[in-house]
Amino acid sequence: MNRLMTPKATDSLETWLSYLEQAHTKAIDMGLERITTVAKELDLLNPAPYVITVAGTNGKGSTCRLLEVTLLKAGFRVGVYSSPHLIHYNERVRINGEVLVDDDHVRAFAKINEKKTASLTYFEFSTLSAFELFKQHKLDIVILEVGLGGRLDATNIVDPNLAIITSIDIDHVTFLGDNREDIGREKAGIFRENIPVIIGEPDCPNSIKEIAKSLSCHAFYRDKDWQFDIKNNLFHWTSKEKSFKDLPLPLIPIPNAGTALAALMQLPFEIDEQIIREAVLEAQMTGRFQMLTDKDFEKFSGRKPVAKVIIDVGHNPHAARYLADKLAELKQANQKIHAVFSALEDKDLSGIVEPLEHLIDEWYCASLDCWRGQSGEAVLSKLVNVLPNSIAFSYETVGQASLALFKKATAQDIVLVFGSFHTVADFMLWLEK
Repeated sequence: MNRLMTPKATDSLETWLSYLEQAHTKAIDMGLERITTVAKELDLLNPAPYVITVAGTNGKGSTCRLLEVTLLKAGFRVGVYSSPHLIHYNERVRINGEVLVDDDHVRAFAKINEKKTASLTYFEFSTLSAFELFKQHKLDIVILEVGLGGRLDATNIVDPNLAIITSIDIDHVTFLGDNREDIGREKAGIFRENIPVIIGEPDCPNSIKEIAKSLSCHAFYRDKDWQFDIKNNLFHWTSKEKSFKDLPLPLIPIPNAGTALAALMQLPFEIDEQIIREAVLEAQMTGRFQMLTDKDFEKFSGRKPVAKVIIDVGHNPHAARYLADKLAELKQANQKIHAVFSALEDKDLSGIVEPLEHLIDEWYCASLDCWRGQSGEAVLSKLVNVLPNSIAFSYETVGQASLALFKKATAQDIVLVFGSFHTVADFMLWLEK
């Protein structure tokens, strides 16, 4: 369709998303002036009475998920905005634990497009649309996952009542800086004066501490104000005011579960311990060291049986180190790990693959057909430059790489699909087809 042609309220969600991808001159255009102007026009700066904003290099999604499950079980009406989506755009907005139908998103897009007074990026449009949907559903609590950084992220037009930083590591260097102090400063941009802030990063940059102090935030730091450990295969969380002993092991990464519990302890209302126990046992995330089941493969008759198939959206060194630890726990002496892998061209590919050097036996590098995507040959070239002794191949698509891998893997092998949301999404779409 013509890039200047504005969709109608009766057009499809796919048509609208195609339009939004082209509607602004830059895919990422940092700054809050444009989106704030439109949000004020539409009265979207207060999407709910209580707002939790979550920033961090990794762990945002799973922290949000445990908060969401707990608050829903406690009887609150809860909205969550997260990004990117894995397969379908609708995944970005959950209201009371459910995604919305296409028409709901289209109507929100049409309303914003009609009223907007400035050009907006895809993410800015998506963010305002989420706020519009939250406002319509009259929620009690909204949880916002920061898309990039914090200070200049579109979600930061809303003043949170509680701010969380899950972790700090090097990622998005072009926009956030190439060191932890600068990155921490950007992420601490979500802080507001006198609000509680939860810091899940154990090695907290001084820049975060300084901003929290300057704003008189009530800061709660991991390993200082709260801590967790695992004993006898049970999860224990403690602070000066509260402790949880013998919780079930979470299905999300342990540090993120600990951060979520710290946040729950700072809410202005108390949640019953039994609700928290149930939520810890239930909360999980798609694509975070997720093991697929036979049901996921029931339509794929060409697959030879393998021991396990794992998908993981980790796409930076911090996530790769966590993935390596999990694989090291899982892999047995007689097992091989075959990996379908790709990464966006601006990612630290060396930092992603180096922690996995002695764990992955064969690499199946695939092209990604998306913004910042790169060819399988380019991924392969970078990979062998970092890991010259690796066994690696390149393919035109994730589907072709997956098919080649499954033809070669044996029944005792582990299959891993990772490196980007796009890699995992292409794999899941390939399975659907």
